[in-house]
Amino acid sequence: MKETVLMQTLILLIFSAVIALTSPGNDIEADKRTLRYLKEVEWPKAYREQDTKLLDRILADEFQMIDDAGEWSNKAKEVEYIRANRPSYASFRFEIKRLDVFENGTAIVAGTGHVEGKDLEGNYRMNYQSSNVLIKRNGIWKAIASHVSGIKRASIE
Repeated sequence: MKETVLMQTLILLIFSAVIALTSPGNDIEADKRTLRYLKEVEWPKAYREQDTKLLDRILADEFQMIDDAGEWSNKAKEVEYIRANRPSYASFRFEIKRLDVFENGTAIVAGTGHVEGKDLEGNYRMNYQSSNVLIKRNGIWKAIASHVSGIKRASIE
């Protein structure tokens, strides 16, 4: 009897450990690393290098964006935009201020974009706020929504 109870307890502990190790919650830190890399490295690279294949991989087919002027865009328009428009900025950095991964395979990545460059008006520094909603499909994070606001531009010497 004691051996049966001991064996059942041991099986229950092993089963609990397997469930704990394979539960989605344990992947949150890995997901955060992936999302950080996507937002800080891959997404800017797609725009900087006019890499339409990379942007296509990042954006879900139903992706929609609202820009600082309140204009709506979608995946096709964004891909076409980067194909047709070479960036004029010299540097870009995205500072993540919010990175949350939820148990339902949804994430929010939000923060501040920092841009420096030179255009017809001269050297400039610009900051803006951005929020992104992503979903995890078949193990891959895809952006489904973005919003940009609060663009602040300053001339620099």
